[in-house]
Amino acid sequence: MKKASDKYTYRVTWSEEDGEYIGLCAEFPGLSWLAGAPGSALKGIRSIVAGVIKDMTRNHEAVPEPIALRHYSGKFVVRVPSEVHRRMALQAAEAGVSINRLVSAKLSH
Repeated sequence: MKKASDKYTYRVTWSEEDGEYIGLCAEFPGLSWLAGAPGSALKGIRSIVAGVIKDMTRNHEAVPEPIALRHYSGKFVVRVPSEVHRRMALQAAEAGVSINRLVSAKLSH
């Protein structure tokens, strides 16, 4: 059986400042775990997240929903300078596609 903390988004990266690997969780940006090895950093951050979820649940606090379980509509609004909008419109017209299709293609790279 999966624990609630298994569904969160974890990342391990090198921290030059600390001289160690740092484990992070996207849904809990204030938490981190430093370790000398990547696997230890992952194990550490997963353990901390599990503990925080347990405490939040015990205190009847809202626990963040894992990103993997969230529903995304595929729509979001981005404001850009008018010159960027004009340039995108021109590129889309020259490619024979909508601005939406052009921007979507650029974002997916």
